[in-house]
Order: sequence, then structure tokens, then C-alpha cells
Amino acid sequence: MSEQILKLGIPTGSLQKATIELFGKAGFHIADSERSYLPHIDDEQIALVMLRAQEMGRYVADGVLDTGITGYDWIMENDCDVVDVCELAYSKASSNPARWVLAVPDESQVKSAKDLAGGIIATELVNVTRKYFADKNINVKVEFSWGATEVKARLTDAIVELTETGASLRANNLRIIDTVITSTTRLIANKQAWADKFKRKKIENISILLKAAIEAGSKVGLKMNIKKDNLESILKILPAEKSPTISSLADSDYVAIEVIIDDKVERSLVPALKRAGASGIITYPLNKVIH
Repeated sequence: MSEQILKLGIPTGSLQKATIELFGKAGFHIADSERSYLPHIDDEQIALVMLRAQEMGRYVADGVLDTGITGYDWIMENDCDVVDVCELAYSKASSNPARWVLAVPDESQVKSAKDLAGGIIATELVNVTRKYFADKNINVKVEFSWGATEVKARLTDAIVELTETGASLRANNLRIIDTVITSTTRLIANKQAWADKFKRKKIENISILLKAAIEAGSKVGLKMNIKKDNLESILKILPAEKSPTISSLADSDYVAIEVIIDDKVERSLVPALKRAGASGIITYPLNKVIH
């Protein structure tokens, strides 16, 4: 065991599976995450702890943990004094930011936040919600919700609830009035840990690798062979912002091209390249892309 240890917190709950998978793509193997709150990671300089994202910021701010992964929403909710190392664009369902939204039943007469003056709002995100209404000079009572918040939309005047796609709200016949806060996943650090040379470098390394794994998730590698006579026409087909690697082959009449492209354009690009004379076309997934 190394004498220098970085105490890293990763979230349980909805982000747990996506986080374990992301660390795997970044090159870290995490074992026993389903059975232990102290899972093993194949890096002797890291000690892992699994906690709820809601609590992560407080433990990092207090120095119980050196670094951790949580949401921007919980950093703001708990007013955590931490270093915001980087944004990590991933969540349980997509790479899109999550939103805490103000919602009411479809049959409600409420059209805007000001219509809720004097009303009761149920939410898990109490402090952020209070600030939202205070900033608008709207007097409401904000009550903490222990879960199943969608149900409480018909027991109170409105709710503030987390959503990525809006599917759960629609399923419960709820209508969004406004967005209270937009949240993304963040890697945060304790200020004293960030000032420590070893710990800061370790945290920065984790940040680089996690961001590279996220970036790679929307990219694919593309290789092909083409006749030199077709090179100009092939380069016109490739996305303009890409700069491919061009290599000579044993057959002097041909060259090999390799480029990284967005996975969304692969299905339209590959047939176009084939028609333009490319051969030996190969696409492959990427683990990390570092700019």
C-alpha cells in the first residue's frame, strides 16, 4: 500500500452505474461496488468511498474526502466551499444536463412562478428552491420531500423536481412552469487537498482521464485505403474541421487515411467514402480522446 493516499468519493444511487463504467473507460477497474461502500480500485494510491451525491460536497469541504464526484445542484444546495475541478458531461441517462424544474398538475391554473405566491412547494432541493423564489420576491413555503415528489404536486401547490428527459413528469400528468437550476456532474476537491502537490496532481490526472473517456464516447476512429488519384475528392467528403493522418503504403499508388469523427456522422459518411473509391474501411470505438 502506498504511503500517499487520495481519498476519493464516488456517488451511489442513480449515478453509480454510469460512474463505474466511466472510470472503467478511463482505465480504472473498480470491484465490489455492488456489495461494499468501500470498493476496491486498481490504484494503490486511491482509497474509494461510495456516498450519496447529496452528501458528497459536505464531506469534501470538511476534508473527510480529498475529492469526489457530485452534482452542481448539491454543491449549491449545501453551499459547499470546494474547488470545482471540472465539469463531467455524463449522467444516468445521457450526456445532457439535468434540470430541477418547477412543475404543477396539468389541470392547475398556475401559469408562472408568481401565481404560486402564498403557496406550498415540495422538493428535495430546499435551499436552492427558497433562493429561486426569494430572488423573484415571491413568498412561498418550501417543504422538504422525502421522495415520490411527483405525487405531492397534487397535495401541495407545486413541486421542484429533477428531470433529464421529462418522461416521469409527463407520465404523472405534470406540466413544467420554469427551470429552477440546471445541473451537471462535477469533480470537486477539498481546498487543502488541492494545495497538496501529490493530491492535486492525482486529482488532475483523474480529471484528464475522465474527460478523455467522456469525449471518446461520442467519437469513432475511421481508417481507409485510397488511390492517390482519389485523395482530393476523399478529403472533400471528410468533415471540414478534421485533419486526417495520411500515410504511405507499400503500394505507391495508394495511401492510408486515419481520422477521428463524431459517431453521428459515421453512418452517412462511410457509404459516401465507399462510393468515392475508399477501400479497406474500418471503424473502431475509442476509449479516450485527449485534446
